[in-house]
Amino acid sequence: MNDASHKIPGVRPAIRPLDEAAVNRIAAGEVIERPAAAVKELVENALDADARRIEVAQAEGGKTLIRVTDDGHGIPAEDLPQAVARHATSKIDGSDLLNIASYGFRGEALASIGAVARLSIASRAAGAEAAEIAVEGGRVGQVRPAALRRGTVVELRDLFHATPARLKFLRSDRAEAQAIGDVVRRLAMAEPFVSLTLTDVSGGGEKVSFRADAETGDLFDALAGRLTRVLGAEFVRNALRVEAEREGLRLTGYAGLPTYSRGAAVAQHFFVNGRPVKDRMLLGALRAAYMDVLPAGRHPAAALYIDCPAELVDVNVHPAKSEVRFRDPGTARGLVVSALRHALAEAGHRAATTVAGAALGAARPGAPGAPRYQMDRPSAAARAASYQAQAPAPGDAEPGFAETAGAWSARVEPVEEAPHGAEETPAEALPLGAARAQLHETYILAQTEDGLVIVDAHAAHERLVYERLKAQLAENGVAAQALLIPEVVEMPEPARGRLLDAAEDLARLGLVIEPFGGEALAVRETPALLGEVGARGLLADVADALEETGTAAGLEARLMAVLSRMACHGSVRAGRRMRAEEMNALLREMEATPLSGQCNHGRPTYVELKLADVERLFGRR
Repeated sequence: MNDASHKIPGVRPAIRPLDEAAVNRIAAGEVIERPAAAVKELVENALDADARRIEVAQAEGGKTLIRVTDDGHGIPAEDLPQAVARHATSKIDGSDLLNIASYGFRGEALASIGAVARLSIASRAAGAEAAEIAVEGGRVGQVRPAALRRGTVVELRDLFHATPARLKFLRSDRAEAQAIGDVVRRLAMAEPFVSLTLTDVSGGGEKVSFRADAETGDLFDALAGRLTRVLGAEFVRNALRVEAEREGLRLTGYAGLPTYSRGAAVAQHFFVNGRPVKDRMLLGALRAAYMDVLPAGRHPAAALYIDCPAELVDVNVHPAKSEVRFRDPGTARGLVVSALRHALAEAGHRAATTVAGAALGAARPGAPGAPRYQMDRPSAAARAASYQAQAPAPGDAEPGFAETAGAWSARVEPVEEAPHGAEETPAEALPLGAARAQLHETYILAQTEDGLVIVDAHAAHERLVYERLKAQLAENGVAAQALLIPEVVEMPEPARGRLLDAAEDLARLGLVIEPFGGEALAVRETPALLGEVGARGLLADVADALEETGTAAGLEARLMAVLSRMACHGSVRAGRRMRAEEMNALLREMEATPLSGQCNHGRPTYVELKLADVERLFGRR
């Protein structure tokens, strides 16, 4: 029967207050939507109690048991009834809801949990006796003595037993356990000086799912240790230290190199005043900072912490406090973008270690032959006879590489040695080493002191040209060269219209165009840095860049997209043979240019292999 069938036509239903149990269950729907949300609230309460050690236990994904034990300052016995009452808290006095310096403050978490589950709290404050209280289905029990040395133990059993319909919307035990683990890990990242442990006690067993001991040292050392434990050592090895401050906001943390990117935005973590948040504005700032160093479909990895006075941020804009609102969003966004771009620029040509790992993984050794046992090997006498038979006759020269060159299919151009004393530092001692050969007119092979480097010459030079164009634009516009005879290019109307609409911006980039009747455009000036370029191909690429960025994109995004396409026309082309001095000059410029570790499309420009890695490929170690 439809719920509205009981209504009497023409009779207005009376307005009446809901009973306390219904109010608490409604509040629980806002705050405790799944077991992980309950864990979040309870662990945050422990952190607000200045706990230094927190242990979380769960069974069946938190559906049957959640227990949080801490060594915080505890709750006096006389305050336990108030602790499970709605809108009762010790963290604020209600006079200023914008000056929040704690995790929790709504006063609804424990009351909401008690409305939908069996809740018990045992606590002992300093200098007082331990006591406990129980809540079941919203009914609060009496305060009783308890046995507890210090801190608080909150135990939650049979979540949603009072609202069984909610259980149908929970996922599998494994999925809910994973969500709890994610919550604990995020809070562990937020508090590196606190020890956190997560244990699975399903089925009567006890399995530690996550453990992070309290870190020591300064802030960055502690963050590095905790991020290594949570995100993995690979992230920290391939991350840049970020530190900046602006108008009362301080940003610290680590951001991954562009070549250490992910296929999804799953490794992006923001913390505001120690609170894990998923804020759209901050995530957008992160994307903007990596705008021209990542390919489409790749996402940066970062763990960034913003600290500011409480009055500069409102954390009470979301029931679960997962979003925040800054008093001046532009300042916060600008801080994130500028700090990350500065860190990326300072990284220079550095690329992620995972690039070399992928290269080594792609180099698969051939299938091993049949094992040879000692008795299969020729004897010493047989080996001596073999050597004697292969020895050259007296007067015959030992064949060298020149005599056997015809047997090799690969061609390696010799590289002239630099004149003695031309460089104080040997080229091999520099980060990208000394060029030794060009392979397939595309790749530069360089030797370093402890390995080798393979450089994609076109991709590397494309980035170098792009960075030069950006520097010129930032100073006073890109220098242009006038064509002796303007080049007339026929363009289809949609592309022609986009180019003419952006003509003023293109002039700042050194590309001067004007209509020439019909569907034609006249190109009068081109960027000087590109040298001699084909106007038709250049205009086609610029039109494509304008279409991809769209009219909704900011001016900076559109200009950078156009510059990136232009840079491709002024870079070394694959298939062009390079001289030794050209290759070494390219390597030196890469070492001095920011962001040269990846091309304009975000792909790595070089792969570095250590000698030990090469030796492992050949089974030498």
